[in-house]
Amino acid sequence: MTEHSPRVAIIGAGPAGLMAAEILSDAGYSVSLYEAMPSPARKFLMAGKSGLNITNMREGEDFISRYPDVVPLLKSALGEFGPASIAAWMLGLDIEATIGPTGRVFPVQMKASPLLRAWLARLRSQGVQLYTRHRWTGWSDNADLIFDTPEGPISVQSDAQIFALGGGSWKRLGSDGSWSSVFAERGIQTEPFRPSNCGFTVDWSDHMKTEFVGTPVKNVAVRFRDQTSREEFVVTNRGMESGAIFTLSLAIRDRLETDGQVTLEIDLAPDLTEETLASRLKQDRGKQSLSNHLRKVANLKGVKRALLFEFGGLDASNEPERLARLIKCLPIPLEKPFPLDEAISTAGGVSFDALDDHCMVKQQPGMFCAGEMLDWDAPTGGYLLTACMATGRAAGLGAVRWLRSQV
Repeated sequence: MTEHSPRVAIIGAGPAGLMAAEILSDAGYSVSLYEAMPSPARKFLMAGKSGLNITNMREGEDFISRYPDVVPLLKSALGEFGPASIAAWMLGLDIEATIGPTGRVFPVQMKASPLLRAWLARLRSQGVQLYTRHRWTGWSDNADLIFDTPEGPISVQSDAQIFALGGGSWKRLGSDGSWSSVFAERGIQTEPFRPSNCGFTVDWSDHMKTEFVGTPVKNVAVRFRDQTSREEFVVTNRGMESGAIFTLSLAIRDRLETDGQVTLEIDLAPDLTEETLASRLKQDRGKQSLSNHLRKVANLKGVKRALLFEFGGLDASNEPERLARLIKCLPIPLEKPFPLDEAISTAGGVSFDALDDHCMVKQQPGMFCAGEMLDWDAPTGGYLLTACMATGRAAGLGAVRWLRSQV
């Protein structure tokens, strides 16, 4: 039985769905927003737990070039709603932007919750209806949307539908990728999910697992092929994650998929040359232990010293030149990405080949897709949220255009 008939139904109340709702309601359309979880934008709120990095101060091609293999639709969406537009949009919600030391842009309050509250209030003022605990399960024979709700299943008619269901990670926050099988049954082209911005497993010794789990590794340079990051990373009981690992993760993942193995290089003393290190290491250490010697001449201690010993440092303890090379280029073999559900984001999803230039599914007129459920990839640093919001806006504008064409 049909419960209500909005002009536009938006499925998924994350940043892409909310942005699409803003565009359509601002254009005067009746909009209902359906969310499977008890409250909207849970992954958005989690992203802002330690500071909501909403975009990056890079602009134009410099910004867009950070997205690998960017397709024309995504490039157009980002060009029309990039960092400057997001900052202006936040100001419209009385939220000022602030720029961090690495160019990352945050709301001045840093947290996501004040921004989300202001955003939801504006949507309510524009007449958007939000329905939580409504989990979309598919379509009826007459193309109505079917939702499971606490009161039982309902069907919803609409003139246009925008799907913003997220990718395949963080199931507990509502993004589980289960929609992909329903889309595949409908004949909509999708690509398999792949982890992005994720950690990788390392075969640690028991000593590393016992002593250094959760420890950040600071003041290092992490290299993979032609990319280098000076960010820190964190040792986990299974491997490495966060910071530099996330920054390099897309290239690492791709190489693991093709070669099955990857070696990361860590410079444990990025402010010293190899020659300087070798000279210092040649100094007579007398009765000092190797650990003490490394601490004094190279400032290597704690987890950094443990990493050196884990991957060959002890074997090279009596060879200053070799030890210096290891400190400057410590090889760490990575085995595989952490599980998909633990990734910050995912690649894969609805293929851009299935969409027209306005985010509409070619074989399903009036059906649009946006956000992380599309098959694009991006590093951390504000690029993920920017693309979600930009494609949500593009889908909203596409729906406005299509609805007006139907009159």
